[in-house]
Amino acid sequence: MPSPREHNKGLNTFPTIAAEAALSFLKDTKGALTWTVRDLADTLKVSRREAEQALALLEAQGYVQPARGAKGQWITTPAGETVSGAKAPRFSRENVEQSLAELKNRIQQNNKNRQAPFRIADAVAFGDFLLPDRARVQSADVGIRLIPRGESARRDNSATAPHSATEAQNERKFLRELRAKSAHVNLRPYADWMRSRTHRDLL
Repeated sequence: MPSPREHNKGLNTFPTIAAEAALSFLKDTKGALTWTVRDLADTLKVSRREAEQALALLEAQGYVQPARGAKGQWITTPAGETVSGAKAPRFSRENVEQSLAELKNRIQQNNKNRQAPFRIADAVAFGDFLLPDRARVQSADVGIRLIPRGESARRDNSATAPHSATEAQNERKFLRELRAKSAHVNLRPYADWMRSRTHRDLL
């Protein structure tokens, strides 16, 4: 079965929308029967024209299709759910909100601790928990940007990606500890598109 990376090759031609941003929208639609171009545009904070261009590419990839008998309505296909990483919404909004509040507190405590190996420079939460009409939601995605403390912390922010296998391993370990085994949050490396779409800032 092709990997998500292989699936995304055809999405690299999006004019102004990051492929991962479009897929994040598809993940959000897991709990909806149908959705519209306006929903796509509102979530990703783009114009209707940009949303329509993205929609055409998503349809060409087989990730979405028009809803039968409902003009202007769309559905996300099983392939779209798979490539976006969508899961059946099984958490209460209250539990996800509580976990995000606890995560925000851990982030604040970490940034006050000068002995911590990393400082958290960005923490952006997004997902279907932001949609008011959902009784059950998926775990919240949280983009985290880490800056190493000490000498390496003075590197340019654009160069904060791990420079070695050891650094990458240290970042993964740090994120696991920051997550604190919560099933309600999914921590991932920060990308600029996360702040461009609907989100909640945890800093």
